[in-house]
Amino acid sequence: MKDLGNLTYFLGLEVHAGSHSILLSQHKYAMNLVAAAGLQHLPPLDTPMEINIKLRKDEVDLLLDPATYRTLVGNLIYLTNTKPDISYAVQQVSQFMASPRHLYMAAVKRIIHYVHGTIQKGFCYPAGTSLDLIAYNDVDYVGCFDI
Repeated sequence: MKDLGNLTYFLGLEVHAGSHSILLSQHKYAMNLVAAAGLQHLPPLDTPMEINIKLRKDEVDLLLDPATYRTLVGNLIYLTNTKPDISYAVQQVSQFMASPRHLYMAAVKRIIHYVHGTIQKGFCYPAGTSLDLIAYNDVDYVGCFDI
């Protein structure tokens, strides 16, 4: 066995351990995603998705190359490990992996554009605190047209 030292990078997760806290982020992974989408020169956005937008599966204009859409959405799904604020928006666009449309690709690019403005954020776990998880849920099946 070999001692590799403190954990700093593992499967796209960056770990910064200090004496008072541990910070988990995906800074490099997010930067690569923003660069792959070609959005690195745009100013940040306040929200990952337009307010009150409803994506439907019967939209027009199929994408000619759905592989790019699927790759970007897959990357966003992995990015939700340290960015739960994009979880809802990513869930919305991931419903259309089978037949992606131009409108959905615009929504994916908006999420990535938002991620570019929040790249420095991550999870900070202060030393000596409990790791109790509290979750809230607001179910809105009426807002989904495709159930």
